[in-house]
Amino acid sequence: MADINVSAPRSSLPGFEEAEALGPQDAEFVRDLAAVLAKHGNLNRFGLCLLHDHFPIAADEVLVETNDPRTRTLHAHVEKADGTRHTKASQWRFLPHTEAAEGGRYEVIQLCTPLDLCPGRAAE
Repeated sequence: MADINVSAPRSSLPGFEEAEALGPQDAEFVRDLAAVLAKHGNLNRFGLCLLHDHFPIAADEVLVETNDPRTRTLHAHVEKADGTRHTKASQWRFLPHTEAAEGGRYEVIQLCTPLDLCPGRAAE
């Protein structure tokens, strides 16, 4: 299973309605971030997502993504982090230095498994 930090409670995020989308005021930030990604050869590997909550997820849970390529739909549901069989992290969030756990300044917020129809994979 993916190494998931479940020891600390998650910091709350704004609801989708309250979360501020990327806009013209973020142009310099986006340029700087793209330059860092390009410098490390990750421009086509990582991007941005709007961090927000639709419902609470406990510290010992993780959001899991699957898809159905026939109907071209994505599905997300919550599982216990220590019981999931999904192993590939697909989304992370950065942590402030004070919350950083051993091994990194980020935490996994979404998992999937290539064998279980992660984005871009067909059914086996």
